[in-house]
Amino acid sequence: MTELDGCVIVVISGPGGVGKGTIVARLIDEDPSLWLSRSWTTRDRRPGEAMEAYHFTDAERFLAHVADDGFLEWVEFLDYYQGTPVPDPPAGHDVVFEIDVHGAEQIRHRYSNALLIFVDTPSDEAQEARLRGRGDPEEKVQARLAKAAEEKAKALELDMTFVINDELNHAVGEIRGLIGQCRSATRSC
Repeated sequence: MTELDGCVIVVISGPGGVGKGTIVARLIDEDPSLWLSRSWTTRDRRPGEAMEAYHFTDAERFLAHVADDGFLEWVEFLDYYQGTPVPDPPAGHDVVFEIDVHGAEQIRHRYSNALLIFVDTPSDEAQEARLRGRGDPEEKVQARLAKAAEEKAKALELDMTFVINDELNHAVGEIRGLIGQCRSATRSC
């Protein structure tokens, strides 16, 4: 496995539609020492979703990568597979994972000092509006809303740090502050 000693490991999780991708993109853009581990998925790309948002693949290739021990964690989520590849960050970079709470739990088992952050919306209604706004079909909206309660419960069980994305700049700033604290603690040893 790739050596991550000395790296700050940041996990950003949260239900669909809370703005994780937007927050992570801002963090990566604003901090050149952060490196994003791009997850694999077998789901279709959403309308307007960037090609580099995920490594989009089919189930056959995904499962072959599983067989080759190419993932730190993976899961069948709703009607598709998603997984976190074994990271290989450039030297001197901290690693950001944008993954679900079950993946966060597996990362914590491997890296006990990982910073686990759960991003949420101010309300269920806000999450629903965001899901609809990004073009998710009705059945996906309902499935993701139902899954959100389970994800929040798991995040509480994992003692994740909750950040409410009610205003993007504030949420990004709060997470930047948490990363800064983690960097100070990690590098003072």
